[in-house]
Amino acid sequence: MKLKTRLMISFCTIILVPVLLFLIIMLTTGNRQLQYLEEYGNRLEQYEQEGTYDGSAEQEIEGAKTTLPAAARMVPEIRSFLKNMAIAAVLVLVLTASLLIVWIYTGINVPLMKLRKATHNIAEGNLDFTLEAESDDEIGDLCRDFEEMRRRLYESNEEKIQYDRESKELISNISHDLKTPITAIKGYVEGIMDGVADTPEKMDHYIRTIYNKANDMDRLINELTFYSKIDTNRIPYTFNKINVSSYFEDCCEEVGLDLESKNIDFSYFNYVDENVEVIADAEQMKRVINNIIGNSIKYMDKPKGRINIRVKDVGDFVQIEIEDNGRGIGPKELPYIFDRFYRTDASRNSSMGGSGIGLSIVKKIVEDHGGKIWATSKPGTGTVMYFVLRKVTVE
Repeated sequence: MKLKTRLMISFCTIILVPVLLFLIIMLTTGNRQLQYLEEYGNRLEQYEQEGTYDGSAEQEIEGAKTTLPAAARMVPEIRSFLKNMAIAAVLVLVLTASLLIVWIYTGINVPLMKLRKATHNIAEGNLDFTLEAESDDEIGDLCRDFEEMRRRLYESNEEKIQYDRESKELISNISHDLKTPITAIKGYVEGIMDGVADTPEKMDHYIRTIYNKANDMDRLINELTFYSKIDTNRIPYTFNKINVSSYFEDCCEEVGLDLESKNIDFSYFNYVDENVEVIADAEQMKRVINNIIGNSIKYMDKPKGRINIRVKDVGDFVQIEIEDNGRGIGPKELPYIFDRFYRTDASRNSSMGGSGIGLSIVKKIVEDHGGKIWATSKPGTGTVMYFVLRKVTVE
């Protein structure tokens, strides 16, 4: 019951109870007086109509002389009756008001005490509790709003804890992964300084290794920088119309050279028309492809690796498929591979390197392009990554 309704009921009750009580008293007393006057008036009317006085008038007068003193003797009793009635009315009013006050006080004080306890819990940093609203009035609405606020604060606090945990994990991963190429670079540079690379072939090998390790460091730093932009929604996109065939042909040519140096077979298949276009950021889409292929290389466990890229026309979208013959992903792990810092095998990831945010970056970029990304995989056979981009409508 609404608090406003309670107050209205209380007000009306306090007013109506004494009014009704006094009306009952007045009606009861008034009826007696009316009966007496009516009876007396009837007698006088009878005398006037008959026009005779058979001595009854003298008897009435004599009776009146006898009745009046008796009525006078009843005045104290009437006063006592009225006094008792007044006291009873006051007691009824006090009792009614007391009950109403207790009713209203209980309806307000109990939830207020719960709110006070809840505010103390929040002030002490405890958000793991529940505030239940038992009434359907304004106080109940306040309790429900307070509970909603507590729930959101709890979720926000949990998200902050999770974010801090993930940030620490990211720093740990990046530190570990940066330490590996730095150690290798120092070792090869010391080898060159000590004259170990005493032939042109060894010198070329050392320099290429240093270059590759420096690229690994650059990639990790870029991932860290890009991760900070994702969290603040400040990814620098430059959207333009891109011809699908030309773009992916150039991109795959570059990817093919890199995979060839790693002894991985690469194939590219284009199934879209020459004039098909999408609106995308060329640089960020290249990041998507490189991250997916880099992930495939990282988990390649076959003596002869293989990666295929297929570009297909699927109605209003262009679908890109990147297939590998790596170790695959288990069905329980597959739904979480695009989550930040998720690792299908923490021990192997740690040795292989990687920040754990590569696929989460891919998902963010694809979704910001209005597309979606998913994967299928079979352990021991390989994984296929799919993502789609909306085609430019030709008018």
